Amino acid sequence: MEAHGSYRGDNWSPDRLMFHHNLETFAERVGLIVGLQANGKLSQDQAYDEIKQIWKQLKQSRDELLKRD
Repeated sequence: MEAHGSYRGDNWSPDRLMFHHNLETFAERVGLIVGLQANGKLSQDQAYDEIKQIWKQLKQSRDELLKRD
């Protein structure tokens, strides 16, 4: 399920590439969580908490990888 797209930014760097990967992973995981919630496998509160947790991870990734930008 790792069908990530290629990075097409103008200012390519290994850190930007890694953040791009993390961003795509976040989007994929949000889609899975929403699907689980819609099918009754997770409550809305559980889905919210999961998304909030992975959002914090994405923000931390951004802060660490793109701090020089």
